[in-house]
Amino acid sequence: MSKQIKINRGLNIRLKGESEKTITDFSSITEFALKPSDFHGFSPKLLVKEGDEVKIGSPVFFNKTDERIKITSAVSGTVKAIIRGEKRVIEEIQITASANQEAIDFGKANPNDLNKEQITEKLLNSGVWAYIRQRPYTIIANPSDTPKAIFISGFDSAPLAPDYDFILHGKGDIFQLGIDALAKLTSGKIHLNLHSCINTSKVFSNSKNVEITYFSGPHPSGNVGVQIHHINPINKGDIVWFVNPQDVLLIGKLFHEGKYDASKIIALSGSELLHAKYAKVIGNTCISALVKDNVKSGNLRYISGNALTGSKISEKAYLGFYDHQITVIPEGDFHEFFGWALPGLDKFSFSKSYFSWLTPVKKYTIDTNYHGGERAYVITGEYEKVLPMDIMPMQMIKAILAEDIDMMEKLGIYEVDEEDFALVEFIDTSKTEIQSIIRKGLDLIRKEMN
Repeated sequence: MSKQIKINRGLNIRLKGESEKTITDFSSITEFALKPSDFHGFSPKLLVKEGDEVKIGSPVFFNKTDERIKITSAVSGTVKAIIRGEKRVIEEIQITASANQEAIDFGKANPNDLNKEQITEKLLNSGVWAYIRQRPYTIIANPSDTPKAIFISGFDSAPLAPDYDFILHGKGDIFQLGIDALAKLTSGKIHLNLHSCINTSKVFSNSKNVEITYFSGPHPSGNVGVQIHHINPINKGDIVWFVNPQDVLLIGKLFHEGKYDASKIIALSGSELLHAKYAKVIGNTCISALVKDNVKSGNLRYISGNALTGSKISEKAYLGFYDHQITVIPEGDFHEFFGWALPGLDKFSFSKSYFSWLTPVKKYTIDTNYHGGERAYVITGEYEKVLPMDIMPMQMIKAILAEDIDMMEKLGIYEVDEEDFALVEFIDTSKTEIQSIIRKGLDLIRKEMN
C-alpha cells in the first residue's frame, strides 16, 4: 500500500496565466545555446570552436574535474559563436541547427539486459548523464557513487508549473524504460512521489521498480528536497540522486531509440502572455519564437523556470538546461504613492496586510517590485510557516553568513537547496536574497568537504 504524507506548512501563490492544455510544436527553431552556468560546480573545457560542425549527441564541453561527464549538442548544426564574459569565462556556446538533423547512434538496448557499468557508460557517452543530479549540493551526480536512493517528483507545486500528467500522457512504456535504467544505478529504492489530488495518470501509477508515495498540501510539497526530508533524510556522507519526470523519459528514449533526444514539452505561462499554452521544443532553445507576438505591451520580466526560482533572461535568450517552463510577468520598475495605505484588494499578501486574504481562491498578477527596501533582519516567526522541514531557517541563514561550517552541518545544510528557501525569500520582510545565501553556503561546504 502506498504511503500518504500531508504537508501542512507552505504557501500556494495563485498567479494568472496558467497554461492551457494545448501543445504548439516549436521544434523547427534553429537557434540553441548551451550555458555552463546551468551546471553548479562544473568547470567546463571546450571541445569545439566557432565554425565546427556537430551532430546530435556530439560532445561540446566536459568537466575538467571529471572528464567522463560531457555536455552534448541537442541538435545537428554549426557552432555559431562562443560567448565569453569577464576573465574569459564561457557564458554560451551558440549552435545553429541545420536542415538535416543527424544523430550519433549510441545503440538501442534493454536496460534489464545491462549491468550498472554498461548503463553508466551509455549515459555518459551520450551526455544524458547530466540530467541525473545529486543532493546535497544539487550538482551533476558522480558516476562513481552509488546513491542510497533515487527520487522522482511526479508533480511540480510551484506557481504556474507544468502538469506532468498531461505532458507524459501515453508515454508509459518509454517512462518505464527510464525507470528500469535508473534502477540499475542504486542499491536502494527509486521513490516516485505523486500528489494525492493532482496525479491521476496511469503512466505514474502503473510504474514498476518504484516505491510510490502520495503527498498532499501546498507548495513546496512538489520540491524533491522536501520529499527527501520526509521519506529518507540526508545525513552527512549520504548521497541521493534525483531526476525530473521528463528527463526520465529522455533516458528511456536513449535506450529505446539509441539516440539522444532532447525534445520536451514546456509550459508557456504568466499573466503577460496573450495565450498561455504548452510548447514542444528541443532543449536549450532560443525563446524569441515562443513569445513573439504573444506578449502584452510594457516592460516585462522573462523567466526561464518559475516565478520563484527561475532565472531572469531576455526575450532573445535561451531556455535553461533543467527548465521546463517559461514565465512572463510585469517588471516591477515603478513606485506606488501611498500604496501601503490602500486596501490592496488586487494584491497578494501572506501576512494579511491587505484585505485580499478574504478571497483565498483569487488569482493575481504579481510583478517583481520589492515593495520596500532591504533592511535589518526582523524575527517574525514567518519563515517556519512556509518551510515544511525540521530546519530552523533563520539560524541556517545566519550560520551561512558567518561561514560557521559546524553550525551549518548541525542545522541540516545537506538537506536543503535554494528552491527549498524560495518561499522564505518571497515572504521575507527584510527583502533579503535568501536563495543566493543558501547557494553560497552549499558551495562553501562543498569546497571544504573536497
